[in-house]
Amino acid sequence: MATGVTKEFDRGGPQSDVKERFYKYFQEACIEIQEQIGQLESHAIVGGERKDAVDHLNARISRLSDDVADLTGFVPPYDQRIYSQAIKGLVEKLQETRAKFDPKPKFAFKTSQKNGSAVSIGDAAELASQQNRLKTKFLSSNDSSMATTPASLQTPPGEPRDVVGELPAFSKNYNQELGAAGPGGPIRKPSFSQASNVNISGHTGLHIILPSSASRATASGSLTALKRCIVDMSVPTANGAPFAGLALKNIRQSLIIAGNVAGAAHITNVVDSIIVVNSRQVRMHDCKNVDIYLQCTSRPIIEDCSNVRFSPIPKSQGDSTVESTNQWDQVDDFKWLKMEHSPNWSVLPEEKRLGENIWTDVVPGGPGVGLEDILKKIGINAY
Repeated sequence: MATGVTKEFDRGGPQSDVKERFYKYFQEACIEIQEQIGQLESHAIVGGERKDAVDHLNARISRLSDDVADLTGFVPPYDQRIYSQAIKGLVEKLQETRAKFDPKPKFAFKTSQKNGSAVSIGDAAELASQQNRLKTKFLSSNDSSMATTPASLQTPPGEPRDVVGELPAFSKNYNQELGAAGPGGPIRKPSFSQASNVNISGHTGLHIILPSSASRATASGSLTALKRCIVDMSVPTANGAPFAGLALKNIRQSLIIAGNVAGAAHITNVVDSIIVVNSRQVRMHDCKNVDIYLQCTSRPIIEDCSNVRFSPIPKSQGDSTVESTNQWDQVDDFKWLKMEHSPNWSVLPEEKRLGENIWTDVVPGGPGVGLEDILKKIGINAY
């Protein structure tokens, strides 16, 4: 029995159950492999780290191919052809990614010869995405567990069929994915390409950077229950896709680069942390020992807070399209009604602000610079 990508696939049980379980198993494996391919360039060349990552991916794709071959007799040949096309897409995606930094890849995964009856990878993607909606019908069929390719998706006569396209996109629990490798691991870059919002919750010791594909998920944003984390959401919000609204809640000893927010940013129960945000409005509640680097077109509001220090947003973290008005230091404390300046907030002295080299060279991380190293250098120490 072949070993699966993340675990050994058990072929026991009714044939229809095997087909459904393998479909779920296969789609999870595809997602995981695609995202690891996307992270290849972040691996260091020194010490063979990138080569090891490529070798690991080659082995995973090979094992997944073996798993499909082992399903002979359990799923119809037509279904196996679709799985094989998806694997072929993974192989070519890996080769294409390698070509960007390695013009002479040593690995050449053997694929089947093109033929007129082959299903294009685009068709395979559409068929796979339809299976969840129609699986009851498929599983009752004696011929195939997948539908016939719709006429609108078939390749027109005379055009090549084996055109590489996007692999099947499947919904997933990205919080489960983020924490799967455990704390203290490498930088996580979840795609969020199939999500409508960003809701990251319940993590400790992770460095998370949202890629540009997450711009599709900025209808709303939420970060909750994080400890000793670095979360950078600036990239997907930098080019005309700001969060409609943002909520930060129950965060400890973390760095949050929140990006751009078209509406209000609500910051609640954040302690011993640093926040960077460009927002139309900012409201802070129950926060303590927080440095906030801010671009805000209205007066920031704090309530039940202590030792909050404000600074203008760093140039390297700001959006070139932000409005010139910035009321970062015009803070209203709703729990301080006296004429004197509120003791609960202050302006962060210039000599205490993080320098541009810290934002550009240290905060993004890199080979040999782990999460704890970054937190230490920016002044967030373990207690």
